Amino acid sequence: MAESSREAARPHLILPIGTQVVSRVELRDSRGNVICPAGAVGEVIQAPLDGTHSYRVRLPDGREVAFQRQNLSIHKHTQRDDLAAAAADRIERELWDHVIYRCVIGSQAYGLAGEASDIDRRGFYLPPAELHWSLFGVPEQLENRETQETYWEIGKFLTMALKANPNVLECLATPLVETCAALAAELRENRSRFLSKLIYQTYNGYVLSQFRRLEQDLRTTGKLKWKHAMHLIRLLIAGIAGLETGEIPVAVDAELRDRLLAIRRGEVPWKEIDAWRLDLHRRFDAAFERTSLPERPDYAWANDFLIRARRSALPRA
Repeated sequence: MAESSREAARPHLILPIGTQVVSRVELRDSRGNVICPAGAVGEVIQAPLDGTHSYRVRLPDGREVAFQRQNLSIHKHTQRDDLAAAAADRIERELWDHVIYRCVIGSQAYGLAGEASDIDRRGFYLPPAELHWSLFGVPEQLENRETQETYWEIGKFLTMALKANPNVLECLATPLVETCAALAAELRENRSRFLSKLIYQTYNGYVLSQFRRLEQDLRTTGKLKWKHAMHLIRLLIAGIAGLETGEIPVAVDAELRDRLLAIRRGEVPWKEIDAWRLDLHRRFDAAFERTSLPERPDYAWANDFLIRARRSALPRA
């Protein structure tokens, strides 16, 4: 949602006197004459005490008119939204054609898919240099919810990998690859450079926060998101393996698959799931103490790779 739309949806936020605003609607007098066109700029000279009353706005010619909050946009936000809107068509038209890595992760890659499971595609795109240089810039992410696809701009993808983001690390490790340009293949071949002790912090921290939410849901509603619990357990197991072996596993083995699917079906009591989680946290602690992974990933290599990728996106003479 655009900033101006969010403003209009929250009329209880009072604009201060002196704010430059833009009219979202046309105002007419009792005879039908236009006294303020849509898109006119003015300045708030009187603000209401709450969102149910009108603002008094002075126009450039000195006239004063009254507007409800939902009919006003903040001037600087309108300009920013106009620029973003102007870029939207070109982004939609061009960037999807610049996805250079597309893979499948999620339940399909883990071997945990059911009949109703979606196919989750992830990857990254390399925008043309001209778009980076333009006023519009490039978004950090492209998403199509209908097809369960998410792609990150290559710089964003690398940053997330360096922070040990599980989704991104699994992107580089999954065997289910559908599109893989030469640069993407090089990145996959060097995926070990992104593995570090940060796995311990990122994976552990996410699972801890999500288990607290599950426990809260269980206390307040008596219901549990079994599929989410299953994936949290799987994530801990993957993190432990990453520290122990220097590889992020994607597909689970048959024995583990049966135990995880039992959780998803709601066949495992919550206390047993939580006990398994606590045991995995202890194993994670031990793996962290023994791991041969470096303290931090290879930032220098990642930076060099990004610069080379950006150069490859330069227009050809």
